[in-house]
Amino acid sequence: MSGVVHVSAAVIVSTDGRALIVRKHGAVVFQQPGGKPDPGESATDAVLREVAEETGIRAAVEDLVALGRFEEAAANEPGHRVVADAYLLRVGEAHAQASAEIAELRWITEDDVASTPLAPLSRTHLIRVAWSGVADVDV
Repeated sequence: MSGVVHVSAAVIVSTDGRALIVRKHGAVVFQQPGGKPDPGESATDAVLREVAEETGIRAAVEDLVALGRFEEAAANEPGHRVVADAYLLRVGEAHAQASAEIAELRWITEDDVASTPLAPLSRTHLIRVAWSGVADVDV
């Protein structure tokens, strides 16, 4: 592996139990909204900014539930690993708008996971949080 990419990511779940995933331009897999912190930016500030830029969903730091730090092979940067500070964000309506570098977004159910092309970090660590109690998550 030639490098590590640090990101902040959000597992966004609507009140109807669907989880939001996004696909960036040029990517073939979906992942949780989020991205790389700017220099000097905290993980929570980064996730709030990235979620707003990518989906139009605006939240406050007190809306986030820290899930922990997860590491996996990077989906869009071959030879790299991604280290993600992840947060759960519960929202009311399942409404979002793809913008910035996002080509497509989807609200999925647990039944959609098997047939959805997901980034390794999402499939292995993050998407399951959407349908389990936070207390059940290993952090």
